Amino acid sequence: MQTLDVHVADEAPPAPPIERLGDRLFRWITTGVGLAVTILLLVVSVFLLVKAGPALSKAGVHFFTEKQWFPDLEPAKFGVAALVFGTVLSSVIALVIAVPVAVGSALYVSEYAGPAAGRIVGWLIELLAAVPSVVFGLWGVLFLQPRMIPMQRWLAHHLGFIPLFKNPDNQFGGSMLLAGVVLALMVLPIVAAVTREVFAQVPNELREAAYGLGATRWEMIRTVVFPFGRNGMIGAIVLGLGRALGETIAIALVLAATYDVSFRITRPGGNTIAANIATKFGEAGSIGRSALVASGLLLFAITLVVTIVARGVVTRQARFAEGRP
Repeated sequence: MQTLDVHVADEAPPAPPIERLGDRLFRWITTGVGLAVTILLLVVSVFLLVKAGPALSKAGVHFFTEKQWFPDLEPAKFGVAALVFGTVLSSVIALVIAVPVAVGSALYVSEYAGPAAGRIVGWLIELLAAVPSVVFGLWGVLFLQPRMIPMQRWLAHHLGFIPLFKNPDNQFGGSMLLAGVVLALMVLPIVAAVTREVFAQVPNELREAAYGLGATRWEMIRTVVFPFGRNGMIGAIVLGLGRALGETIAIALVLAATYDVSFRITRPGGNTIAANIATKFGEAGSIGRSALVASGLLLFAITLVVTIVARGVVTRQARFAEGRP
């Protein structure tokens, strides 16, 4: 009996979709925009490096360790050690205050409040983002500062055994704690708005599944909402940190500018890179302006590093959630 060999022809691969003129134009536009952003970033970096060159060559490595700021004197003594410390410390204080409030408000709007109350609370929080920085600064100096002095005095007298609140001079006013509170109010709407949108993206099926297994509302939030929105919360905190690191006018108005490194946040004094640029640029000479640009370059680098690290954390969390190495 003769057998017949049947050969099945391989299926031809699907033809690539036809790219229409509109698709090509859109691809070119998006590519151009992406290249423009990259080129702009490089141009800004080169500009800062060129303008900062004279100050960096004059100060050398002392630019990163010196606490004083006298770039136009002879001999010049200037550096960003105290400015970097103040920038980081005030931003950390702001995040410590703002993040719990922002996450709590986002949870209330997305998980507890009714539709009407949620819209009102969300609108009021977002309204803070429309307030200019100078208004926050004036409010901090004229309203908040005198009302925070009794609290700072209480912290120093009752919790002075903690170095953070120790104040042997018994002087209170434009302190890092005051600057941190003002920054926290400025950071709050950014973190809250982004976190609320992330929580709103949690699928209702996951919530219902958690309730179906007998979870309470808090257990549902802890096991469903927080894991789902972890990456978004990290992104929101990084956005808030970027706002805090670069804030200028409000801090310049609030802080009693000094160039020292101290963890005693109830004492008057302290300074940040951005506030120092705003207050010193008008009176600076050639080396002074170059030094201010160099400090701006360092702030630019700090913000870039923080963003890259946060992006790495988000990517690692996403891989871990997907079970990838």
